[in-house]
Amino acid sequence: MSPLNVSKLIQVLRSGLWLILLSITFFDARAQGTFTPLTSQAPDYNDGVMILLTDGSVMCKTSGGSADPYGINWDRLYPDIHGSYINGTWSSASPMFNSRLYFSTQVLKDGTLYAAGGEYGTGRTMGERYYPLIDNWVALPLLANITDTISDANSEILPDGRVLQAIVSQGGYATNLVDVYDPVANTYTTTAHTLGIANESVWVKLPDSSILFVDIGGLHAERYIPSLNAWIHDADPPVELYDPFGEETGAGFLLPNGNAFFLGSRPTTAYYKPSGDTSNGSWIIGPSIPDSLGAPDAAAAMMVDGKILCAFSHTPTADTVFPRPTDYYVFDYTTDSFTRLLHVPYIIGDSLNICAFQSNMLCLPDGNILYASQGNDQYYVYTPTGAPLAAGKPTVNSLIKLDCDTFLAVGTLFNGITEGAAYGDDWQMSSNYPIVRLTRNDTVYYCTTYNWTSTGVMRGSAPDTTQFVIPASVLGGTYSLEVVANGNPSDPVSINVCPTEGIKSPLAANTANVFPNPATELVTIEFYSKSSGAYNIKLVNVYGQTVRTKVATAVLGDNTCQFPLHGIPNGIYTVIIRNGDGVSTTKLVVN
Repeated sequence: MSPLNVSKLIQVLRSGLWLILLSITFFDARAQGTFTPLTSQAPDYNDGVMILLTDGSVMCKTSGGSADPYGINWDRLYPDIHGSYINGTWSSASPMFNSRLYFSTQVLKDGTLYAAGGEYGTGRTMGERYYPLIDNWVALPLLANITDTISDANSEILPDGRVLQAIVSQGGYATNLVDVYDPVANTYTTTAHTLGIANESVWVKLPDSSILFVDIGGLHAERYIPSLNAWIHDADPPVELYDPFGEETGAGFLLPNGNAFFLGSRPTTAYYKPSGDTSNGSWIIGPSIPDSLGAPDAAAAMMVDGKILCAFSHTPTADTVFPRPTDYYVFDYTTDSFTRLLHVPYIIGDSLNICAFQSNMLCLPDGNILYASQGNDQYYVYTPTGAPLAAGKPTVNSLIKLDCDTFLAVGTLFNGITEGAAYGDDWQMSSNYPIVRLTRNDTVYYCTTYNWTSTGVMRGSAPDTTQFVIPASVLGGTYSLEVVANGNPSDPVSINVCPTEGIKSPLAANTANVFPNPATELVTIEFYSKSSGAYNIKLVNVYGQTVRTKVATAVLGDNTCQFPLHGIPNGIYTVIIRNGDGVSTTKLVVN
């Protein structure tokens, strides 16, 4: 870790409310799109990463809730009934256990959120997991080696759903160690270490699911090959992407043409052409970032038209590792060109008086980009002018009804052709997983997806599937359904929803409660029965499989029973209680 990163912390703490927020949308003929302020300010000041959950809501890290300035609180943004995030509503999510600033995140295949490490805060050596269905965080076990520190390391989700997690230091010294977090077993294990030092690096997932990065402070690249569980040397990049002062770099992307693109901390960029196997790829120098600008830790986002929205600052120097102001450009890989946006959020002008590392972006399901700056509670949506690329468009081939509220979608390109938005090493906000959207008339609903076939990118005609659950607010009838990947929607297909409302709700006289939740070895189930007689309890996993049952006799009125969980894998489950004609359901997290 670069000791000069303390400069980043000082800049964040000093930023505060440094400008008057103007609720104005700016337009310019030469701009690639428009910034529009959200109509409602967030409950708290943004403090970094924004994550798209599989139900279409957005988790936004804040600086509140902890004794230190790094924060444990999250705000959650929901689109309105017309699918608009600009007119969306805010709520406060449950706080995490440990404070964190600049840390690893991944959305897991069961729809939960993995968060680990932190360059600052109390969570530097540990992780936790957020369960959106019950709005609850669960602490993760210790790392494979208790002297390891994740800090601001990078991470990637592997084809089998595990998380490849870089370790920044061991016992206070820089290291090339890597752990794997298994969300099913809920364990960290040591895996193949990198060949160089991965600290401060940006990782890019390629179409063969290998993971490419450039070693810190040098001209060497390497790739992780999941099938071999090994890091291998790759061709050397032609230009230095790190600056020599803070050893920072910018974002990296898989482009629609199958090549990767890396933004440097100084004006350098580079293209990488993958080999598709374990042999070396090839590099060429990319276009220089204009006006002597660079991306020393800066947000960028691949838009639905294949262009990249970029935040840049002036080139770092020995005196100023993180310069101000920040300028905004759109990069077009088809023309090797950058176009400057002449009007940006907050001010009437061309620049924003922040450091580039304080910028944050996220690809939204509606094809727009959510933008925020650390230390501010006003969020913006950037709307590109280009149409979604046909190459990134998912296809829905069939819908299979698994239950009244649960379906399986079958098709292609559910993960899209790129990971979405990116940064340097400090944040991961990938959105290359399927989002399912229902519409009828002018009303929009987002379903909850889970158990995707793939975590890859650019899978072509390879078959993809995802399960999804209809929200409880959806009434019976015919709807139009789209599968969305990084904001790029499929053609709509028709779906018939049961005449009962979405997820089966408990009957008026049949209610259920479980505690503790999450539970480990034993859970207590309370339910009300409107009749006496035999009842059946089923524990059903996210794949629709019954993993355990219990049969007993209920009395009229309140009932309490204990349900053993020994041997049940960690995860989200549905508890289904059937008593005569009555059915009660509730969610349970086993940890």
